[in-house]
Amino acid sequence: MSKIKKCLFPAAGYGTRFLPATKAIPKEMLPVLTKPLLQYGVEEAIEAGLSTMAIVTGRGKRSIEDHFDISYELEHQIKGTSKEGYLKEIRSVIGACTFSYTRQIEMKGLGHAILTGETLIGDEPFAVVLADDLCDNEGDGVLVQMVKLYEKYKCCVVAVEEIPPQDSNKYGVIAGDIIKDENYAKGALVRVNDMVEKPEPKDAPSNLAIIGRYILTPEIFEVLKDTKPGKGGEIQITDALLEMAKIGKVIAYKFDGKRFDCGSVDGFVEATNYFYTKAEA
Repeated sequence: MSKIKKCLFPAAGYGTRFLPATKAIPKEMLPVLTKPLLQYGVEEAIEAGLSTMAIVTGRGKRSIEDHFDISYELEHQIKGTSKEGYLKEIRSVIGACTFSYTRQIEMKGLGHAILTGETLIGDEPFAVVLADDLCDNEGDGVLVQMVKLYEKYKCCVVAVEEIPPQDSNKYGVIAGDIIKDENYAKGALVRVNDMVEKPEPKDAPSNLAIIGRYILTPEIFEVLKDTKPGKGGEIQITDALLEMAKIGKVIAYKFDGKRFDCGSVDGFVEATNYFYTKAEA
């Protein structure tokens, strides 16, 4: 299979947990300190060597396109002033990659959003980043770690972390067999054989929950086309991945790093405090 070059960002959701702030501002554009969540995700993808950012948007999301574009009036106004340096990071991002966009007309779940992105991805492996899962690590970023795994095992890779049992109904939860690999800690790699979307604690197959980082092979699109609506009447990526797992093509990875659920107010505040403290250190 070819080298991973593209990263898909599903960004069409309404962000209802942050209303009224997200009534006119995409949740992906909410800032942690001075950068929007989506920019953190794009920078993580660039670090992993990905150069094409494919973004699935929806109505009211034009500010995403504007952010990853040159603002000539703003550039002119601050050119030669001390404020010009504030644009250094975003200029670097814009210069390092290309952006393409398509719209998800109806909100039918994450699986449907990923399928909508097929027109931008084509027939090649790709990464998926959910921007409201903000990750940080002192070493290699999460996507760097996952791309290395893909290059070794040539199959789908999902990032997982241990969660309290009572939180299982918020996540896709996996189970499987530990893969012995001398380059990884015991239990860090699991060959997935079961995957359940938002199970009640008593029904959860483990305490390992999928977070918003995936490496997917192009076969996932055909599987998604045949996937029936599941939990909540939505097309779930976990249901499609379970079909791939049945033939041994999904690995779960307990990544190195810290993850913040910025889709919740508590997680967003925690991330803001964490990055503020880190910036001041």
